[in-house]
Amino acid sequence: MTRPETTRPETGPEKGPVTAPPSSQSSPWVNGRYGSERMRHLLGDLNRYQLFVRVEGALAAVQGRLGVIPAEAAEVIGERAREHVCDLDRIAAIEAVSRHELYAVVQEFAESCAPYTRYVHHGATSSDVIDTALALQLDDAIGLLGERLGALMAALQKQIEKEGRQVMIGRTHGQHAQPVTLGFKLAVILDQLTRCLERLEQLRGRAVMGKMAGAVGSLGGLGPQGARVQSEVLARLDLPEPQICAQAVARDRMAEFVCWTALTAACLENLATEIRNLQRTEIGELAESFAEGDQIGSSAMPHKRNPVRSERICSLARLVRSLVGPALENVVTWHERDLANSANERFTLPEACVLLDEMLITATAVMEDLRVYPQRMRENLDRSRHSHLSEAVMLAMIDRGTDRLDAYRILQRASAVAARDERDLVEVLADDERVTAALPRHELMALAEAAADIGFCEELTEETVRRSEEALEEASQGGLTCLAR
Repeated sequence: MTRPETTRPETGPEKGPVTAPPSSQSSPWVNGRYGSERMRHLLGDLNRYQLFVRVEGALAAVQGRLGVIPAEAAEVIGERAREHVCDLDRIAAIEAVSRHELYAVVQEFAESCAPYTRYVHHGATSSDVIDTALALQLDDAIGLLGERLGALMAALQKQIEKEGRQVMIGRTHGQHAQPVTLGFKLAVILDQLTRCLERLEQLRGRAVMGKMAGAVGSLGGLGPQGARVQSEVLARLDLPEPQICAQAVARDRMAEFVCWTALTAACLENLATEIRNLQRTEIGELAESFAEGDQIGSSAMPHKRNPVRSERICSLARLVRSLVGPALENVVTWHERDLANSANERFTLPEACVLLDEMLITATAVMEDLRVYPQRMRENLDRSRHSHLSEAVMLAMIDRGTDRLDAYRILQRASAVAARDERDLVEVLADDERVTAALPRHELMALAEAAADIGFCEELTEETVRRSEEALEEASQGGLTCLAR
C-alpha cells in the first residue's frame, strides 16, 4: 500500500511546497501534514518490513556460522536479505489469506531464497523479528528526536545571546511581579529541555532492546546454541541483549519512552504557551514571525497575526500526553505473551514519534525567527508604576528595625492605594511617615530612579546556557545512539 506524501511550507528546511491536498482517507501524520518525511519513512510499513528482512538475514548468517543451518543456505539468505526490496502488494495478498503480518513478510522474502526457503525464520518466533526490528526503528527515531531537540536548544541559546539582556516585567499568577530578563525566561525553558535530552540518553539503553529468544523466551527453539544465536544476532545488529525476557520484549521499556515523549511535549507546550501569552495584544512583548503578503491570519479579520504555530504545539502536546495511558496498560501481559499491546502500538509509537518530531521542528522555527519588542517590555515595566519595588522596600524597612509583619502590611496597603488611585507606589510610600521614618524620601527616590533590579538573572542564565552546551556536547560525543552502537 502506498501512501501520499504531502508537505506544507511552514516549519523548517524539510518542508516544501504543498504538492497535493491531504488525503481524507488517511491520518494527518501519515499523509504528511505533521512530522518530517524522514521520520515518517522510519516508521512506515516499507521500512518496517525491510527491517524484518534485515533481522532474518542476521539470524540466518549467525545460524550458518554456528552450524544450526547449512552454510550455503545462510549465504543465500544473507545475500537475498541485503538485496531484497519488499513487495507491499504481495505481502498484503499473503496477509489477506494468512491473517498474520509477520508470516506474510517472511513468506514474501522466503520466496526469493529458493531452494533454501525452509531455513528462513528457522527456530524463531514472530516477536523475535518484530521486536528486534522495532528496536532498530526506535533507535533511529530516538536519534532523530535527539537531533531535533539539540537544534531547538541551539536556537534558544542563540536567542538568549542575541536578546537575552532585554529587561521585562516578570509575572506570577498572570500579574506583574518583579523584573527579569528575556534571557532568564528562555533559560528556564532551556533548562527543562536540557533535562529532556539527558533523560533521552539515559532511557535509550533501556528502551532500545532486541531479542531472539524463541516462543516463550527460553531459547529452547533455537537449539543447544540458542544463547549464542541470540547474542551474536543482536551484536550483528548493534543492539543490546536483554538479560531475560518472555516471548516479547517487556513493554515497560516502550512505556518509558512514550512517557518521555509526553514529558518533552509538555515542556514544549510550556514554551509555546509563554509565547502565546506574550503575543497577546495587551502585552505584545514577543511574537511569532508572520509572512506579510502571503500568510493569512484570520479569514474574516485581515488585521490578525495569530500565534498558530505555538497553538499547534499546544494542541499536539495534548494528544501526545494521551498516548501514555495505552503505553502503561501495555506493560501488563497474560503469562509469557498476548497481543493486547500489538494493535494500539501501531498508533502510539509512530504517533508519539511523528507528533513530537513535528513539535520540535515547529518550536525551532518559531524560536529562530522570534519577534522581540523591547519598547513594549519597557512600557509594560513602567505600567507597574514601581509596584515591583514592594519587596525591596519591605526588606530595607526590616533592615532598619521595622517588624516584618508591620512592614508587610504597610507595603500591602500602600500597594492597594497605588493601584486604586493609579499612582506610583514610591509616591504613595513617600507620603507615609512610617515608611520615611525607616527609609528617607531620597532613598526611596533613588530606588525608583535606579535601573530595574533583575537580581542574578544574567548569571543564572549564563550558567544554564553552559550546562546545556555541555549536555549537547556529551550527546554529540555519544553519537546519539543506543549503548550497543
